[in-house]
Amino acid sequence: RFGRRPSLIIADVLFLAGAAIMAFAPSPAVIIVGRVFVGLGVGMASMTAPLYISEVSPARIRGALVSTNGLLITGGQFMAYLINLAFTKVPGTWRWMLGIAGFPALLQFILMLTLPESPRWLYRQVAQQFVGINTVMYYSPTIVQLAGFASNDTAMALSLITSGLNAVGSIVSMFFVDRVGRRRLMLLSLVGIVVWLAVLGSTFLRAAHNAPPVSDVETRPFANQTCPEYNPNVHWSCMDCLRAASTCGFCAHEGNALRPGACLALNNETRGVCHADHREFYSEGCPNKYGWLALLALAAYIVSYSPGMGTVPWIVNSEIYPLRFRGICGGIAAVANWVSNLIVTQTFLTLTKALGSAATFLLFCGVSFMALIVVFLTVPETKGLQFKEVEKMLGSKNYRPWKRYHPEAPTKGREIGVAML
Repeated sequence: RFGRRPSLIIADVLFLAGAAIMAFAPSPAVIIVGRVFVGLGVGMASMTAPLYISEVSPARIRGALVSTNGLLITGGQFMAYLINLAFTKVPGTWRWMLGIAGFPALLQFILMLTLPESPRWLYRQVAQQFVGINTVMYYSPTIVQLAGFASNDTAMALSLITSGLNAVGSIVSMFFVDRVGRRRLMLLSLVGIVVWLAVLGSTFLRAAHNAPPVSDVETRPFANQTCPEYNPNVHWSCMDCLRAASTCGFCAHEGNALRPGACLALNNETRGVCHADHREFYSEGCPNKYGWLALLALAAYIVSYSPGMGTVPWIVNSEIYPLRFRGICGGIAAVANWVSNLIVTQTFLTLTKALGSAATFLLFCGVSFMALIVVFLTVPETKGLQFKEVEKMLGSKNYRPWKRYHPEAPTKGREIGVAML
């Protein structure tokens, strides 16, 4: 109703307002208000930006240009990690982390005022994805700790690597989406996702079964700092200690974290005592010899996800709707995307506590396998097709998602299909 350009300008205003509110927030409640503003901006931008790019792009390179949208999202995530690391030791740490997003929002707001509805101005759209969306991949540091890396700094640094891989994958998508095709890239991506989630879940399962035991000899010297649920007469492993309650942590053996350790109360004082004794304190995952394998599987999962499922759904979503319904359908898709995002982020930690890390990732593996089947049966190939050709293809009686559509090759008044992935 209002057009793509005004929608993006409004999103910029929301980004800027949200960043300012969070940066100067006097209480957590005000931070939530700022997050609401940013969330509204993210929702508008995530729907409008791919539509705008798609509509002004030539069909032969439309996929690559819309993939730029994904690249700048993942690039923003990578920059967010760098910014977080840079401000970790600075006074007012979190205010800088949250408030700095307002600067690119302001820059884009100014650029959007000069941007007409014309392809030759398309390059200015690149500023869009550095606004608001540059948040960390929510639980990457937690997953690193679940893999057995206790240090917060180590977890953040390793998460920076995974975020960088996500950005690299988006670059791969730009080069291949108009060559390989949307459908094939999504299918290949999902195959990799299923495989590496299975490896990740199996690795966590193996690590849990080989968690170091809790020793009464190691625990006794800590006296009143012992985990309240710990019973020295019951054989416990590190994993049992962490699962017993959210108030328990594992203080590893000095010199060799794989040897028996102590099950202690989870608080800053106990953590400090453990560190003072030259030990690592684990509160998310247990020390194990499979941690690096879990990280490699996580990296491979991201490399599989980013070029396909990370960017291509937004491309297809911007191509398959008739012009008169493109805005509203794109909005519905964006709402579905962010509602799903909310569900996953709000249930992930609960699932890891209730089911364990291994079962949680194997559950995601099962969902991904179902997604692979759905994509194979329902997602069309739109590579190189004009919007009118896409609409005609989807309305054809002979249309089958797994067959290639050739609008220039009619047979008795009907389009014919050629088998494809």
